[in-house]
Amino acid sequence: MTDDITEVAESELVPNAKTLWLKAQSAYEMNNYTYAVSLCHAVLKEAPGFLGARKLARKSAAADMVGKKKKKGLFGGSSLSLMKIPSTGKKDPEGAMMALEKELVKDPFDAQGNDLLFDCALRLNMLDTAAFALETVRKGAPQNTKLLHKLAEHYLARDMPQEAADVYSDIVKQDSTDIHAVKGSKDATARASMKKQKWEEAQSFRDVLKSGDDSADVESANRAAMTADQMEEKLAQLSAEYEKDNQNLALVKQIGHLYEQMESWPDAYSFYQYAFDLSDKDVALQNKAAYMKDKASEYELSELKSAADADPENTEIRERYEQVLQARTSEQVAEAKTRVERNPTDPQLRYELGLALYNAGELSDAIPHLQQATRNPHIRTRVLLLLGRTFRKKNMHDLAIKQLSDALADLHGMDGTKKEVLYEKGLIHQDVGDSGAALDSFKQIYEVDYGYRDVAKRVEESYSN
Repeated sequence: MTDDITEVAESELVPNAKTLWLKAQSAYEMNNYTYAVSLCHAVLKEAPGFLGARKLARKSAAADMVGKKKKKGLFGGSSLSLMKIPSTGKKDPEGAMMALEKELVKDPFDAQGNDLLFDCALRLNMLDTAAFALETVRKGAPQNTKLLHKLAEHYLARDMPQEAADVYSDIVKQDSTDIHAVKGSKDATARASMKKQKWEEAQSFRDVLKSGDDSADVESANRAAMTADQMEEKLAQLSAEYEKDNQNLALVKQIGHLYEQMESWPDAYSFYQYAFDLSDKDVALQNKAAYMKDKASEYELSELKSAADADPENTEIRERYEQVLQARTSEQVAEAKTRVERNPTDPQLRYELGLALYNAGELSDAIPHLQQATRNPHIRTRVLLLLGRTFRKKNMHDLAIKQLSDALADLHGMDGTKKEVLYEKGLIHQDVGDSGAALDSFKQIYEVDYGYRDVAKRVEESYSN
């Protein structure tokens, strides 16, 4: 697989590329657009990861087109040479990108050319360059809502919900009947709001609310390092206030947070959920309630499992554990499906649904969602690993090995993820009786991490046998 290209800033350009870049900027300022483009191309040969040169090349080409009539080929706006590039892009995406730069001089806003540039950039993990390609279409051909959807999905995959929301809004301006864009705009806006409030990153409830309207109301409720007795005392005080006014949103959130500190997950869920009901459908509170619900379920399962392990002969506890586990698994599938229905273009949500279906044993249903999730380069390796495990469970060993081989092609250093993928691949080779390939996988781990799982035992026994 082609190596990634690191995107670089102007300050990181090598001296020769820096000189060419300064000349390109000067040529643009002098309205010598053709020369500016050729200098940008020279910069890109030296530094293909420098997005500034692509932006100036496109800006120069657009300026040069002003007042000129655009020529159309036999295939609409795209030339015959442009149509030959896709096959090149699969084998040599870097070379294809250079060819595309020359084609985009003719029409910088060409949808097909920029879409191809997006695909090639993604293959090289040039995420900002990929976004720029479709942003060019958004600027010059906003009626191409198909590519705008693709751009929004790209932003969501990079956890850039506000940018995605802006793109969806532009789609709705073009087509108010596009229900996917309408829903996408709402969901992305909600996610952006949640990210802004830092629910996921916050270390405490005070961190979450410090930029919100309620920060002053809850300041006194957030004392660091309260003892258990102090928390009980505080809870009694807040409960008394709640008896007098159970519609006070700030108070309900304080109680929910206090229960969270006490790790009383069911009570925390109950109050956060009630806070959501009292609020104007605050998505951040909805997500907080869902998280508490998960914690409550995890705690119940953990307690039941510990009890079952401590008393293996107690079939009643074991059956209860299995019932709760099955109910929780089904609930996770239902919740994941709801999230995907709200935002069907989000690869991360597709992965979560695929994982839930895998855990529920619904392997065939999991596969299409996991396949869609591979579009997110940030989770692609994890998705391929799960796909490999899914195919293995279905006894489709050749397909399982293919997924894991693709995952390994994306991995370079021997980190924990690569060890996990290699180990899984070794097990599958062993399943089909290919002991040589299995040993090769285990040896790669053995060479760098003797203590990883049981690879030392597997490798050393192969020599004694």
